[in-house]
Amino acid sequence: MNKFLKIGLPAIAIVFFLNTFAATNAHGQGILQEILKRMDTQNKSLSSLRAKVTMVKENSQLGDSDTTIGTALYLPQKGKDALVRIDWQSPEESLAVVNKQYVIYRPRLRQAYVGSTEKAKGSPRANNALAFMNMSKAQLKANYDVDYLGEATLSSGDKTWHLKLTPKTKASYKLAEIWVNSDGFPVQSKVVELNNDSTTVLLTNLEKNITLNGGLFKINLPNGTKVINS
Repeated sequence: MNKFLKIGLPAIAIVFFLNTFAATNAHGQGILQEILKRMDTQNKSLSSLRAKVTMVKENSQLGDSDTTIGTALYLPQKGKDALVRIDWQSPEESLAVVNKQYVIYRPRLRQAYVGSTEKAKGSPRANNALAFMNMSKAQLKANYDVDYLGEATLSSGDKTWHLKLTPKTKASYKLAEIWVNSDGFPVQSKVVELNNDSTTVLLTNLEKNITLNGGLFKINLPNGTKVINS
């Protein structure tokens, strides 16, 4: 996949796994188990989501950051990967993932990138936050060491529990952090890449379990759009 694309796709294809939990003490272990229990309950009850998404990308070498705001749609599918769509503002750009196929459309350039999420390479980006919502407790127990880092209040005002997830096997990123609210919902995630660059995604204005038509996840490309297979 072209490296200049703003939205990375591998997070959709990542299998989230976690075998053991690395809490620092018995008290932390108890809190961690309660957080994971709430996340599991939330995961099972979530049938759809619409939310405002704010993505901040930080370049560790240059010490600067880039912030993008948009809207995310998420629709779990029984026995299949969830449907995902993110529409960004300034510059305008849309990402849709359906049946392991992605479309990234840039209307300003009249270009669209299409391909398979299973073949996409690069670092996780905004869709990683949505992938975290799809993690059950059983999936978490397969592949990560988890540390409970304490309570934290986000810029949105949400009071959360802060967790660090370290892959137990080789991955394209160093670690991930998630901030989980009292309902067990991961409202913020941060992925730290191997070069210490990071992407932080915050979800606000949550509208859960609303009616979303599957057609909303299809990007209709105007005539004349140049389609590039990535």
